Amino acid sequence: MKRRSATVLTALASASAAALATVLAFGMPASAHDGSGKTGAQQLGDPQYGVCRGLDSSCYHNWGNFDLSKGIKVLVYSRTAGPRHANLGPALGPGMNPPLADANVAQKALVKLGQQNGFAVDWTEDVTQLASPNTLFKYNAVIFLSTSRDALDDSAQTSLRQYIRGGGGFVAIHNAFGTEYNWPWYEGLLGGTNYYDHGPAQAGTVQTVERNDVSTKNLPNRWAFTDEWYNLDPFPSNVRFLAKVDESSLAEGVKGSMGHPGHGTNHPVAWCQYYDGGRSWVTTLGHEDWAYTNSTTSDGARYFQSLIVGGIKSAAGAAPFCR
Repeated sequence: MKRRSATVLTALASASAAALATVLAFGMPASAHDGSGKTGAQQLGDPQYGVCRGLDSSCYHNWGNFDLSKGIKVLVYSRTAGPRHANLGPALGPGMNPPLADANVAQKALVKLGQQNGFAVDWTEDVTQLASPNTLFKYNAVIFLSTSRDALDDSAQTSLRQYIRGGGGFVAIHNAFGTEYNWPWYEGLLGGTNYYDHGPAQAGTVQTVERNDVSTKNLPNRWAFTDEWYNLDPFPSNVRFLAKVDESSLAEGVKGSMGHPGHGTNHPVAWCQYYDGGRSWVTTLGHEDWAYTNSTTSDGARYFQSLIVGGIKSAAGAAPFCR
């Protein structure tokens, strides 16, 4: 028995040494999300979050918390506890639906898009309005619009999690990726990813990579847009990619302010997933004021608006989700 144990240990040691030699010679295996021919950031991980997530609709909890016959209503949350994007304008007053100034461009635009596309919109930056899941269950989707840093307190975090677990819809636009960095559950809600940095704000070309989804079905294969082109870490996992930026179209390059080299041939800008009972539709786009207000296609504004309207409707359950 001792001789057999010694033989086994010797074999295991030899195998471990061989594996280590292979890693040292060739590097760790490529991520499953790298894509053929992909260059750019590698080994960004595939973290797990202890919840049912991905493209399997059985992860969704259809527990009867929403009645579409009463119409579609969404909540826009744009509180910032750090950098504030110019298109949000001045901080909003307390309560629900405080007065909006002309400079609150993005919030006003989402209200208008709702009026034009058949869904009602409430808005707030008052974290106490998110303190109860029963309040959130009044809404078919909650939209985080360029929120930043620790935009939620403990009560709001618990409330959002209970809302999602009860079948709620979540939409993240632009700097919602710069929010709640130290909350792993929220990172999972974003698709198992987070904002890392971005290169220069510049014109580029968005590629529509999934044409079956309601958010992308009316978009051209390629369309012009200007944004900050967020670099991500970890790389999104277990999601359906809907659109990406062609890094070769970025004349000033994609390398970020903190050294991120970009994502090469697969640099996503919009995706979706089922997550912990709910629906999550997200996009890193939405930096420019005019993207929310222009009605033109030459600059991609109309396409961006079509993208987010479709994402909102599908996350709210008013259209097929994540197809």
